[in-house]
Order: sequence, then C-alpha cells, then structure tokens
Amino acid sequence: MNQNNLKKYSWEISDNDEHPAGKAMLYATGLSDKKMKQPFVGVASCGYESNPCNMHLNDFAGLIKNSSQEYDLTGLVFNTIGISDGTSMGTLGMRYSLVSREIIADSIESFILGHSFDSCIAVAGCDKNMPGVIMGMIRINRPAIMVYGGTIASGLYKGEKLNIVSAFEAFGKKIQGSISAEDYDGVIRNACPGAGACGGMYTANTMSSAIEAMGMSLPYSASYPANSPEKLRECREVSKYMRILLEKDIKPSDIITRKSIENAVRVAIALGGSTNAVLHILAIARTARVDFSLQDFKALNAKTPMIGDFKPSGKFLMEDLHEQGGLPAFMKYFLDKGYLHGDCMTVTGRTLAENLEHVQAIVPSSVNVIHPIESPIKETGHLCILAGNLAPEGAVAKITGKEGRLFTGPARVFDSELEANNAIRDHQVKAGDVVVIRNVGPKGAPGMPEMLKPTSMIIGAGLGADVALITDGRFSGGTHGFVVGHVTPEAWCGGPIGLLHDDDLITIDTDNQLLSVRVSEQEFAERKKTWSPKSIDGLQGTLKKYNKLVSTASEGCVTDKF
Repeated sequence: MNQNNLKKYSWEISDNDEHPAGKAMLYATGLSDKKMKQPFVGVASCGYESNPCNMHLNDFAGLIKNSSQEYDLTGLVFNTIGISDGTSMGTLGMRYSLVSREIIADSIESFILGHSFDSCIAVAGCDKNMPGVIMGMIRINRPAIMVYGGTIASGLYKGEKLNIVSAFEAFGKKIQGSISAEDYDGVIRNACPGAGACGGMYTANTMSSAIEAMGMSLPYSASYPANSPEKLRECREVSKYMRILLEKDIKPSDIITRKSIENAVRVAIALGGSTNAVLHILAIARTARVDFSLQDFKALNAKTPMIGDFKPSGKFLMEDLHEQGGLPAFMKYFLDKGYLHGDCMTVTGRTLAENLEHVQAIVPSSVNVIHPIESPIKETGHLCILAGNLAPEGAVAKITGKEGRLFTGPARVFDSELEANNAIRDHQVKAGDVVVIRNVGPKGAPGMPEMLKPTSMIIGAGLGADVALITDGRFSGGTHGFVVGHVTPEAWCGGPIGLLHDDDLITIDTDNQLLSVRVSEQEFAERKKTWSPKSIDGLQGTLKKYNKLVSTASEGCVTDKF
C-alpha cells in the first residue's frame, strides 16, 4: 500500500507546504526524508527508574522505535508518568495512584492528537499503566497496540519463593513477633529480584491478561516474563503488526466491543484476578462508549468459574503459567469450553479464535496452575458485586471461598488508613471485628488509595480468617482475606458507610450478595442530621481537580463524566 495512504494524520506536519515550521522542527530532530515519508508511530513509555515494574520500559520503547524501521514506520518515543503502588502503599502518595491512570490517558491523547501521529504503541508496566494507555488509545481511535513490560521473577529466601506481598505480610509478622529481625530484612531484600511487574495475579498481571483477552495486545504479551528473550522478540516484532493495523485501518473501536469486554471480564474472573479489574474495565467500557455496568459484571461473575490457582489466595505466579504455555494456552482451553467469544478482532489483524487456532490448550489439573472447569476452585467468580443498606449503589468483594461466605461482626470504624494501621499494630483489632476504613474513596481521600497495608497487617498478625475489612477505598491485587471495597456512595458524599458507629453489627453475605448493617432507616436519618463531609487539608493542584471531577467507583472513577 502507498505510504502516503497510511499517513492519514502525519502528512499534516511532514508534507503540508502550508505548515513549514512543523517540517523544519522534524528535520531538526534528525529525521531523514525517508523517515519523514513513513507513517509516524508514537511509542509511549511509562518508564521511570524507581520501580521494578517500570525500570526497563524505556529500553523496550527504544527497541520498538529502532525496529519500526524494518517495517517502514517511523517510531518516535514519548513518555507518560507512572506511580508505583508498591512504593506509595500506606503513604499519602498512594492517593496519586488511581489519578495516574487518567494522567496517562490524557498524556497519550494529548501527544498523539497534538502532534498528528498516525498510531501508538504503548509500553506499560505497573498497575494503572495498562488501563491508562488503553483509555488513551480509545480516545485517539487510531491504530494502537499495548506492550506489557512483563512479570517479575520470583524472589527466593531460605528456600522459600517470595513476591512483593511477602514484604508487606512480613511487617504483620514483625508486629506479632513471629519473625526475626534477620529474616525480616532477608525477606525485604529478596522479595523483588529485578525488573518486572508484581508476579502473582495482582492488578498488573490481571489487567495485562484482561487486555490481551480484549484483543489490544499481542498473544503472550501478558505472560512473557520481563527478562525473557520472548519479551525482547515481542518488542522487535510489534511494529510488524502495527503495519498490518495501519494497512487495514483497524482501530480500537473495531476491537473494543461488548463481546471483547466480556472476554476480558471472564478471563480476569477465571484467573482469580484483582478487584481493580472491575474499576478499570468499567472505565474502559465507558471510554469506548460500550454499555457495560456493575450489573453486567455481576451477571458474568455468576456464570464464570474461578480456575486459576494464583497468588495472593493460591499457590502460583505468572511465571508458572508461562512455563505451561502462557496465557494463550489457558485461553485456548477456555475458548474450547465455550467461555470466550472467538470472533472478536485483535491487534494481530486476526480474530481471537484465529490467533488461538494452532495453540495447544493447557492441560488443567487440581494440582496445576489452572484447575479443570469441571472441578473449579470456585464454581462462580470471586469478584462478588454486593449491595444493601450499607452500599446502595454497590460494592466489590474478593471472595475465593477460602475465607468463608458469610461474616457478621461489630464495626471498628476508622476515618483514615493510618488510624486503622495504628490500631492493628497496637493489637486493638480483635477476632470477630469488621474493620471499616472510610473517607478514602475517590473524592474523600481523594484518589481512592489501596488498603494493602492494613489487610497485609491483618494477615501477618494471624487474623486473616477472623477479621473482615470494608472500605470506600480500593484493594491491591495482592490483598486477600474477607474484604469488601468500592463501597458506594462513599463516606465523603454522604453514603451510609460515613454514618457508621463503632459496634454497629455488619453482615457480609456473599451467597445473597448483600452488604448490610443492623441500623434502621430512621436511625440513619438521625445520624445524617449531624453529619458533614470530612475536611481535606491542603487540597490543591492534581488532587483538587480529581476531587471535583471524578465519578463514583461504580462508574469506574472516570473524570470526563459531567
């Protein structure tokens, strides 16, 4: 195909005689006449040095840029930001994590449209990178592919496999006095051995898997380890597929449909993925103008078995799935069992079924990474959508079955994560309690931070089976236990969670999808009379804008719903 026909947008700055300054600036960057005549590919890197999930992404972006020439494309690198969840967890910095998703989407939209580029390849690593780049790609609606930075290798200390959650839970053991100072330091030093995203079915691997199932990344992108030769090959070859997308004019709107979103949801559920998948897939669907709600999630959860035995609740890491054929081997099995729509278009220019046609399906087993559908870990999904007088607009629980299905206990109410952490550390939380952490929602924090530190402290303190936790904040993909998040309406907006008192009796009933408290409507009305939103000190800049613009968790926490 004629190169000029593929320069639908970049001709404006490289060939239009009425805009000579743009061409002059491109010559100044060192572009040759040949490169000027090729389609422009913006290579978006979420890379930065201070996080293993992202420390290698700029190198990958450079490899993609250099290899684009082999396919007569001109790759040019630009950067987005990123926030490390692991670094910011339990600090005020965690308020910026979810916000970064919107900034990443805004960055891609702004750069690609602002510079008239023809397409985008984005290299993503940590949790919010993936939905952020996909939302940006949907907005530009030009040929686009996501390259996942890959999963980290497991750590090792005294013969025990480690991952990032091992470090969080070691702190709970330290509080209990059940780990020595030497072993505590040993776990921390060895939990993360190098580059790559957190190794279990935490948010990064959940979203990379969901996005591959959605069709927006190449086969195996989700499961190739960060330090593998296969990941380097993916970076070298991705421009080949970008060329196909440009020639066929296949855009995100051709790939992200109701059916492909259902594929993403079912894969996230089957693998035992993070509750953040609910938030992010709702946001992706809304950005793509696909009608998909919390109730649709609930319906799919009821019809999808959980068969992935991954950490945090299971035994395995993503590297173990890679050794058994990767995500495509699982998806081939899942497709053959009738759980996926095979006719969805993907970034290869072929359908999902065509991509999987010659893939050997994984052989499931009750002692394997993937269990048989006939004997699943849980017959229905683990991402339970709850409602009730404590969450009239919904909440999300992560229930794998190991925690039990029903929990009733007195509320222990905290108006910040720090208050809860201090109480757990000081042994003020007892077996049977329901810890309530509120005013940490999208508007109330603002930024809806993750509550991995308190849940890890509870697990590390040996209370995982005996204490529940509910919050209007989020959970890390590394969280496990009897936990409920995304409680909507949030406390700061006057939701019932903001009216709770200590010792109110809370029931979490996952069989009946109910989150309730033994408080009458009349009593709630009386409490509301003296309620006011918690003041947020020093709110400015990014967080102030987010507080004003962000929608509810049940709507995906998007910032362009006015």
